[in-house]
Amino acid sequence: MIPDCPYYAILDTGYVGRNRWIEKFDALVLGGARMLQVRAKRETVEERHELLREAVTANQKFPADVRASIIINDDIDLCLEFEDIGLHVGQDDTAPEEARSRLGPNRVLGLSTHSKEQAGAAMDLGPDVLSYFAVGPVFPTQTKPDYEAVGLDLVRSVAKQEPTLPFYCIGGINRKNVAQVITAGARRVVSVSDVLQDPNTEEAVRQTIKAIGNTPIKNVDL
Repeated sequence: MIPDCPYYAILDTGYVGRNRWIEKFDALVLGGARMLQVRAKRETVEERHELLREAVTANQKFPADVRASIIINDDIDLCLEFEDIGLHVGQDDTAPEEARSRLGPNRVLGLSTHSKEQAGAAMDLGPDVLSYFAVGPVFPTQTKPDYEAVGLDLVRSVAKQEPTLPFYCIGGINRKNVAQVITAGARRVVSVSDVLQDPNTEEAVRQTIKAIGNTPIKNVDL
C-alpha cells in the first residue's frame, strides 16, 4: 500500500484540540489520506489511549477502500494494545530492530531520519525491519522547532539512491513548497500544520495530493 500512498497525514494534538479531534480525523481521511499518524506528545498514557481508540473507531465507519492505515507515534506498548495499528519511531525511541521483534512481521513500522548517515542506516535495515522511513525536517517547522532543517539537498541525495524502501519527506511542507520537494526527487510527503490549520482540511488534503501528482519528479545530480 505504501508505494501508492503519496500523502501521509499526522493528526497532532499540538494543532488539533480535543473538541475537534474526530472532525479533523474525518476530514483527513475524506480528503484522501490513506496513512494517518496519531501524535499526542503532551498527553498522558490514558489520554493517548483514548485519542487512539476514538480514531480507530472513527476509521471503521468508512468503506474498507477509504479507511486510513493508522500509526501511533513512539508508543509501542499502546500500539500493541490495538490490532493492526502501525508504529513510528524516532532516533531516540525504541530501536527499529527491537520494535519489529515486538510488533511481528505484518505491522507498519516507520523511522525518522535527519541526515545522510541516518537515512543510509534506515535503507540498510531494509523491508525486513522497516516499512518506510521519513526524511526531514526539510524546511523549518514549528512542529519540531528544536530540529534543524535538512534542506532539499538531503532529499536529492536520498532520491538519487533510488531506495527500494519507501521514504516520506516531512517538515515545513505545504501547498506552496511541495512542488520543490517533488522536483527534488521525492514521491511521498507529510504535511501537518498546513492542512490541520486550514478551516477546510479536507480540501487542503485534496490540493496537496493533486500538487504531488501534478509535479514532475526530477532527480538532480549533486
